Amino acid sequence: MKTNGCVTVAKPGPLSGVRIVEIAGIGPGPFAGMALADLGADVIRIDRPSGAEPPVPAERDILNRGRPSVVVDLQDSRGVALLLKLVERADILTEGFRPGVAERLGFGPDRCMERNPSLVYGRVTGWGQDGPLASTAGHDINYIALSGVLDAIGRDGGPPQIPLNVIGDFAGGGLYLVMGVLAALTHARATGEGQVVDAAISDGVAHLLAMTTSLWNNGMWSGERGTNILDSGAPFYDVYATADGRYMAVGAFERRFYTVLTNTLGIEENIDHYNRDNWPMLRTKMAERFAQRTQAEWCDIFSGTDACVTPVVPFAEAATYGHNARRQTYVKRWGMTQPAPAPRFSRTPSSLTTPPAKPGSQTAETLAAWGVSDIDELLERGIVGNATELPVDGATDFTENVGIKRNVGDAANTGF
Repeated sequence: MKTNGCVTVAKPGPLSGVRIVEIAGIGPGPFAGMALADLGADVIRIDRPSGAEPPVPAERDILNRGRPSVVVDLQDSRGVALLLKLVERADILTEGFRPGVAERLGFGPDRCMERNPSLVYGRVTGWGQDGPLASTAGHDINYIALSGVLDAIGRDGGPPQIPLNVIGDFAGGGLYLVMGVLAALTHARATGEGQVVDAAISDGVAHLLAMTTSLWNNGMWSGERGTNILDSGAPFYDVYATADGRYMAVGAFERRFYTVLTNTLGIEENIDHYNRDNWPMLRTKMAERFAQRTQAEWCDIFSGTDACVTPVVPFAEAATYGHNARRQTYVKRWGMTQPAPAPRFSRTPSSLTTPPAKPGSQTAETLAAWGVSDIDELLERGIVGNATELPVDGATDFTENVGIKRNVGDAANTGF
């Protein structure tokens, strides 16, 4: 199928036929690219020349699955001209530069929308496109720190605990970028009007705190971490060590679930579990009970109950754990265990299509599919090609090693 000179790749999923140009970056950008490709979009990833391999080789990085890679020298005006040709054929463009960098390189929103007025231009950064910190470097831990969520995670009397980079990079950043560009695409298809989506991780994380903020506003959440009902303060919403050094997770918040929990553990049912004065005593009793048996034994005991008790499954065992294995929450493809596409659709199911691509490994065929005709000339002039064929700038640090070049504009403030 051809659309506007572009061969649209038919892929399974609800976004089949949607064309996306992704300017490669780190953290939330590639996560969004992966998610959109998982949903069936025809995504072309634009990688830039780099002098070193990232910690995880690109062809082994799950975040790179589902879409081909084209290496383009965006420091060259001819490379930018090529990118603008691709923009003419696209529905969405995503990038993760600091504010103003794409404009200086010649493919900011105004320039792109001159070529394609209905384009959705998605920008994901840590701090957003404006504000005092907009041009300041940072990573996930910094964004969740200023948003308030980091201060709320941890034990009573202990320091804040770092929740990997899931809350900031991927939930507050990548998923909000996906939600934003798809919402804007709906508007664009209805009106023909494109727009810019400013997906700031700090904004997204604050949005995720809606329920916690509501509890705070109503006097139901203190400013002391580890003392509240959902942050390990409550004994019926916590983790407990078992006899074999593993853990069980307890989430028996509602009274009916708490009753099943206490009956199963053999603890007095008539203790008012909402009364904070009873929490220290309840925690001691529950800790003593759980320490008497192994995790496997407790799994058998609680199996089939509504006590809201589950094992804390080690990361290395999550893929093979019973429920996950039955639903194929994790799958093994291309020699790697990886999360399956999510969510699931009844009429347009998604599936894994292509393995992670090495930068530039599919340059010629991908550009041809997107309607570019002067590929041989671009290759000869070094505007496009494999990563090893293009000039490098002597990358020296981690950020540069993953394909962000300082002299491209001190590029991104998002990522690990």
